[in-house]
Amino acid sequence: MSEPESPAPVAVALMSFGYKFGIPADAGFVMDARMLRNPFWVPELRSFTGLDAQVRDYVLEDEAAGELIDRTHALVLWSAQRYAERNRTSLEVAIGCTGGRHRSVAIVEAVAQRLREGGMAVAIRHRDVDVPDPRL
Repeated sequence: MSEPESPAPVAVALMSFGYKFGIPADAGFVMDARMLRNPFWVPELRSFTGLDAQVRDYVLEDEAAGELIDRTHALVLWSAQRYAERNRTSLEVAIGCTGGRHRSVAIVEAVAQRLREGGMAVAIRHRDVDVPDPRL
């Protein structure tokens, strides 16, 4: 008797986006980062993005950011296992904030890092990070 085959690993795609530009239609899960404090309202951070250290640090210093990362990480791990059991090969998770430049970008990067540390294949797309804010 042969051993059962392990399910194929699921490729995870994480996308940051801005709610003001619409929710991505193909996301399996949509997470909302708008409950985190917003760097847009800090004048010296406004022109930067969640890819810049000063914005990333500002976002991640919010206690709720750590909890959002933990909960998103757990959901993705659990879902990826269920997807693999159903022979699905990919899972897309979209994380949004108002403009898609600050909070969602920092959270996507943090979740991706944690998943990669656990050996998962992760692709990142920051859909709206370069879209100019009309308020500026």
